[in-house]
Amino acid sequence: MTLPRAIGLATAFFVLPSFSFASDGSSNAASPDTVFIFNSLLFLIGGFLVFWMAAGFAMLEAGLVRSKNVAMQLTKNMSLFAVAATLYYLFGYNLMYPLGQWFIDGFVSAAVGLAILEPVAVTRELADDYSYAATGSDFFFQLMFCATTASIVSGALAERIKLWPFLAFTVVLTGLIYPLQASWKWGGGFLDQAGFLDFAGSTVVHSVGGWAALTGALILGPRIGKYNGDKVMELPWSDLSLAALGTFILWLGWFGFNGASQLAMGTVGDIADISRIFANTNAAAAGGVLSTLILSQILHDKPSLMVVLNGALGGLVAITAEPLYPSLGMATLIGGLGGIIVVFVTIGLDKLKIDDVVGAIPVHLACGVWGTLAVVFTNPDASILAQLYGIGAIGLFTALASALVWWLLSLTMGLRVGIETEIAGLDIAELSSEAFPEHLRQVGDSPKQAPETLAEA
Repeated sequence: MTLPRAIGLATAFFVLPSFSFASDGSSNAASPDTVFIFNSLLFLIGGFLVFWMAAGFAMLEAGLVRSKNVAMQLTKNMSLFAVAATLYYLFGYNLMYPLGQWFIDGFVSAAVGLAILEPVAVTRELADDYSYAATGSDFFFQLMFCATTASIVSGALAERIKLWPFLAFTVVLTGLIYPLQASWKWGGGFLDQAGFLDFAGSTVVHSVGGWAALTGALILGPRIGKYNGDKVMELPWSDLSLAALGTFILWLGWFGFNGASQLAMGTVGDIADISRIFANTNAAAAGGVLSTLILSQILHDKPSLMVVLNGALGGLVAITAEPLYPSLGMATLIGGLGGIIVVFVTIGLDKLKIDDVVGAIPVHLACGVWGTLAVVFTNPDASILAQLYGIGAIGLFTALASALVWWLLSLTMGLRVGIETEIAGLDIAELSSEAFPEHLRQVGDSPKQAPETLAEA
């Protein structure tokens, strides 16, 4: 017997027992064991791809802030993920998935408490939902979405917010605000009952992060030197290669974000749909790149890397509400319009003197709204009224709750670093001396060596 044939027979020996034949003999249907295993595997693979997006956010932000604030941004990104993981375990998971146990029907879960995994070496009989997937895989996957919401806020408020108030806000965002509004759609709450559709979270994840970032930016105010009268000052970036790397990492992670939101991989139809979602997600990102590449050339006579990077992300956010139904051409168009929205919303924010360091508000809030509305163009079950209802309800709740928390933190802990600290850089003033090299500790910027002009800051 040849080696390839032996390997084939061995594979068949292990795989075939996990499948059973349909009763009519016309097709092969996966056994319940196989469905459980493949669904769980989908969540685990999707989960670690979305986890990798945390690295993408960290690299994007590290590249787009000034060198004197890089270590602080990396500290925030490491810390916010740990906060999200802990708070989602303590409160968020059960608040988000009440499983029919409502304290206020359709609005607030009654199943508040610690997330609990299945027993070690669980059997079919003891599995929480043998027809679906392992509880641990579902918890792991959903946690990554929660952490993503907090990552969105981090970049917008960079270079002037204190670390501990930011983390205090993250506690409320990941433990209460995000899971509560997510329960309204993904936990079977009133928005789900009203027919609101959001496949992977253009509104439930991305616009929530965008609303939290917008309210924080309004209360914090712009960075020193960002606006000089009506003139917008271009503050320097630390490393655009890091920003580009971060964008590509986010692009990769988005395949897990959207693809695993199919929530099933146990049938031929499911795996075909996942592959369709992958292709549409990629097409939308490409559309966002092309539209911003062309538009930045038209507006500024030369392309802008910063604009193109956010164009890719805007396209990805836009397709997230419905990555399954569109054709490749329609997905490209949805992503392309997302990129155009990024450009003009960024211009509008600058006119209003709302300082968003990385473009999180145009990318995640504006394109999240656009993508949620665009569902009506491809999904026959979508209603424009239901989509507007979901956008409005989640947006109003998140904006009001976030503004209240930011305001309370500003009164108690104080949100913004002092002028001297901001000019010197948060790395030197707020972090251990290990955050920057020896030569900078000796001759670098300090509060006593502040720049003479705001633009130099």
